[in-house]
Amino acid sequence: MAAPSTDTKIPISEIAYQRYNNADEPVLLPAIRALISQDLSEPYSIYVYRYFLYQWGDLCFLATHNGAIIGVVITKLEPHRGGPLRGYIAMLAVRAQYRGLKIATKLVSMAIDAMIERDADEVALETEVTNTAAMKLYERLGFLRSKKLHRYYLSGNSAYRLILYLKHPEGQGECSECVQHEHDDKGTGEDMDGEAQYDADLYS
Repeated sequence: MAAPSTDTKIPISEIAYQRYNNADEPVLLPAIRALISQDLSEPYSIYVYRYFLYQWGDLCFLATHNGAIIGVVITKLEPHRGGPLRGYIAMLAVRAQYRGLKIATKLVSMAIDAMIERDADEVALETEVTNTAAMKLYERLGFLRSKKLHRYYLSGNSAYRLILYLKHPEGQGECSECVQHEHDDKGTGEDMDGEAQYDADLYS
C-alpha cells in the first residue's frame, strides 16, 4: 500500500488496532522490524524481537491502515528484582505519515490495560531526555520521572526512567498519587507518535 502524504487527512475511524498473534509471525514480524528500524541507528536483530514477542506477544499491539502496519508497541511483564510485577514498554513506533492521530497514545493505553488485566503493579520505560514529545505523551498517561540515567544509550545520550504506578504502595486499592492513564488528553504539544522508544539494555 502506498503511504499517504503528510498533507492527506486520514480518518481516525480507518485505523484498526489488534493484538499481536504469534501464528502470523511470517507476515507481521518483517513489517514490525521495518517500521521500528526506521528510527534506530543500530537496528535490533530478529532475536531481540522474538525475545519479547514469543513470551509476551499478548501484551503487544499493532495499528493498521488498509491492512498495512503503521504502528506497534512491544512490551513485557515480569517481577522486577523479586519485587513488584512490572510491565515494561520496550519499543514504540508509528509511521511518520500517521503521526498526530493519537496512535501512540492508543497503543500504549491498550498495552497498559492488558498489563492491568494480568495484575501488574507498575509499568516502566526509558526515553531520551531530549525527546520532549515522548515525555509529554507518557506524562499525560500518568507516568512519573523516576531517575535520570546518564549516557544510557549507545549514542551517549542520557535518558529518564519513567514509571506508572498502578496500585497503592501497600498493594491495596488505587494509588491516590497515581494519575489514571484513562485521561482526557489535554496535554500540550504533539504525541510522540512515531519516535522509536527503546531500551539500550533490554534485559535489565
